Amino acid sequence: MRLSTKGRYAVTAMMDLAIHAPAGPVTLADISRCQSISLSYLEQLFSRLRRENLVRGVRGPGGGYLLARSASDISIAAIIAAVDEKVDATCGGDKDCDEDSPCLTHDLWCGLSKRIYEFLDGISLEEFLGRPSIQAVIRRQDAMHNRGSIGAITIR
Repeated sequence: MRLSTKGRYAVTAMMDLAIHAPAGPVTLADISRCQSISLSYLEQLFSRLRRENLVRGVRGPGGGYLLARSASDISIAAIIAAVDEKVDATCGGDKDCDEDSPCLTHDLWCGLSKRIYEFLDGISLEEFLGRPSIQAVIRRQDAMHNRGSIGAITIR
């Protein structure tokens, strides 16, 4: 099972936003440059994230995006679901994967999908950003791109 680029990029962009938004709105161009994600792809993702009330846009000079809720209130699963991505390890069907009936291993794959979703739903942006290994990546990326963030986000 693999998560598509849509889900991975949405999580990466939301993490970048959570890191830098305390200093003010973050532009998609900045996220694009620092995370190596196509600007047009980010525009598509943020349209969906905005629709699901995970981000809000700020217009005008100095505009960009902010989190619509606290980083502690946004789960990784919510971000993935917002961009129409399913965390699905199933055999490819609902209950009709073997013609009109569930296949032999259907319950196994459904159980795995449920556990993956629960795992991702149990991790908030704030919690993930507080991990020491993630803090090291943040410092490295910010130094490479001349961005400030350490101290901008308070991790509990």
